[in-house]
Amino acid sequence: MTAAFHSVSEQLAQHGFAIFPGVLPPETVDKLVEEIDGACKMRASHPAYAMRHLIEAVPAVRKVAEEAAIRALIEAMLGPSAFVARSIFFDKTPDANWKVAWHQDLTITVCEKIEVAGFTAWSVKDGVTHVQPPVEVLEQMLALRLHLDDCGPANGPLQVIAASHQAGRLSARQISERREQQPAQICCVPRGGAMLMRPLLLHSSLPATEPKHRRIVHLEFAARPLPDGLQWHQQRDRDNQAVA
Repeated sequence: MTAAFHSVSEQLAQHGFAIFPGVLPPETVDKLVEEIDGACKMRASHPAYAMRHLIEAVPAVRKVAEEAAIRALIEAMLGPSAFVARSIFFDKTPDANWKVAWHQDLTITVCEKIEVAGFTAWSVKDGVTHVQPPVEVLEQMLALRLHLDDCGPANGPLQVIAASHQAGRLSARQISERREQQPAQICCVPRGGAMLMRPLLLHSSLPATEPKHRRIVHLEFAARPLPDGLQWHQQRDRDNQAVA
């Protein structure tokens, strides 16, 4: 097991991502689909193909994030203090079959706006404060994408530029240059599989050529507190759950 975790650590350091089939058993995937579908139906005024702050709305997601297999993967990279810092649901369908341009994940969610050096581009989405932190914060984070459907080449899978996370925050020109210099890798993941990736990894996705469900639970993990009074939004939610 230690050797396996060492291999994962090397993959993340060198390439910025790693793919694991068979992380979630079929019954767990079924439970997640059922609860997420129910939560989407309760939010009639919101689109059914995406949901922010997922862990707050769907108890099954919180339970999965705390399971031993998931914790083992995350803690091997971030240590035992790791917690879910942001949670999102995506679903590509025939009615919502979008393209995502090449980008890095540069935003985190916090409890409130506090002016701190290096934290910029403040915004509020679904009532929660978002901000772009310094690169050092993003470099210490890890994203876990849990696939609730088979995702092959025809399902609009994630494409990545391997090792691009090593270059820090990239400008639009730098992104274009990386695209010209290096071919993209397509990340196909089976139902119940997972993909680990660094937020600064350059990634995109095309519309599906055979549109059907491509449901993904996207969890971003952090392990360190933010500076000067800033608080992670979902860490406070977790602390409140522990007190209750």
